[in-house]
Amino acid sequence: MPRWMPDAEARLRTAAIDLFAEFGYAEVTVAQIAERAGLTRRSFFRYFPDKREVLFPRSDDLAAAVVSAVAHLPSEADAPVLARTVLQVLAEAGEFITRDLEAQRRRALIIEANPDLQERERSKLARTAVLIGEALTERGVTDGEMLGAMTVELFRAAYRSKIDEHAPLSFAKHIERSQSSLRYFFSDPR
Repeated sequence: MPRWMPDAEARLRTAAIDLFAEFGYAEVTVAQIAERAGLTRRSFFRYFPDKREVLFPRSDDLAAAVVSAVAHLPSEADAPVLARTVLQVLAEAGEFITRDLEAQRRRALIIEANPDLQERERSKLARTAVLIGEALTERGVTDGEMLGAMTVELFRAAYRSKIDEHAPLSFAKHIERSQSSLRYFFSDPR
């Protein structure tokens, strides 16, 4: 494949996932990924700082989308409006991320098989929770930090449910199911 062909970043991700699935994450080098994609090692580093990041492309986009949506709401927006906005952004982001379910399933298996990648994913999700929490707190939401963490957990649970699903449901439906589980768990048993 000529080096000048478009979609170098996508080719690198595909090559990396294929190689990780074949040989295991630890056994694959950046040079092998670049070669499989028909690119140079130098080209790889134009898109990713290291091979772990191939599995976490644009990982800050979810936080940025939620923060932007919250920031653009009118100042008089109340908690229900904020919540609906956050849930809508989560659903849209989830639909976008899971549009290629098979790739997401393969990615999840690679991460599950490697403790370092699991830690990287936890770290990235924690950062997302902090950013969302800060945005909510700035809007005057009580317990914004906790709600930021819960937002990320809702997204994570919906994502996991979506990639494990057998009958296709929208990402919004998976978000709803996760919300229902939270409501049920925290409902007053009296």
